[in-house]
Order: sequence, then C-alpha cells, then structure tokens
Amino acid sequence: ELTLPRASINKIIKELVPSVRVANESRELILNCCTEFIHLVSSEANEVCNQRNKKTINAEHVLEALDRLGFKDYKQEAEAVLNDCKQVAAKRRRQSTRLENLGIPEEELLRQQQELFAKAREEQAAAEQQQWYSLQQNAELYQRQTSQDEDDS
Repeated sequence: ELTLPRASINKIIKELVPSVRVANESRELILNCCTEFIHLVSSEANEVCNQRNKKTINAEHVLEALDRLGFKDYKQEAEAVLNDCKQVAAKRRRQSTRLENLGIPEEELLRQQQELFAKAREEQAAAEQQQWYSLQQNAELYQRQTSQDEDDS
C-alpha cells in the first residue's frame, strides 16, 4: 500500500503545532487520513479526466474532484496554491536564463564569443601548418634516404 513518507507528515505536524507533543498513534492516524484523502481525490480526478476523454489528469480535474466531493473550501485553497505555483514557475523561467544571471550585457558576451572563435581558428590553423611542415620534413628526409640508398647501390 502506498503512503506518504512518515518524515514528511512528522515535519508538517511539527510546523503546524510546534509546542504540542503528538503521540505516535495520532501521527499514524493522521498519516492514514492524509493517504486516504489523496486516494479519494485522485480517484475522483481520474473519473473527471475519463469523463472528459483525457489521458492526463491536470489541475482542473483535481479542482473539479474537490468540488464534487464537497471540499469547496479546499478547492478555493487549492486554486490559490495553484496560482502561486504558476507565478513561481513563471518567475523561475524568467530567471533561469544564463544571460540574465551573469550580469554581463549580451553584446559583451557576443564579443567574447567571437574572440574565442577567432582564437580557436588561429590555433587550428597553426596546428594544421605545423602538421604540414612536419609532413614536408618527413618527405624530404625520405627523399634523402632514398637518394642515398640509390647512390650506395
């Protein structure tokens, strides 16, 4: 049977009533009630989802389930939390761009990128030139050895 983590329930209890000692039996009862509530709401949300011929349960299905089950007060709270979550998610998306977090203007970053590309091209050209020079030296050395071998014979 799936349940919520005991540590999570204990943390919630401690946050809600920090000065009250709660017996283990009561903690277990709270855990079972929370688990049953989640099963009840998710089953009803699944029913709403199926009735609307959808394959994925979304927030609207959960809110409708709360309404159908007679938890109008919870529905209002859930809508408020959903709106808060959407605002936080939108804020995170705006803040997640690396350009904004660097504090360096985009033009400066572009200039630095172009410098790095130019440096990489120069290094590549130098490596290719060195490789070409090495090939030429090896060819000359081979030619000399071949000439000497022919002279010796």
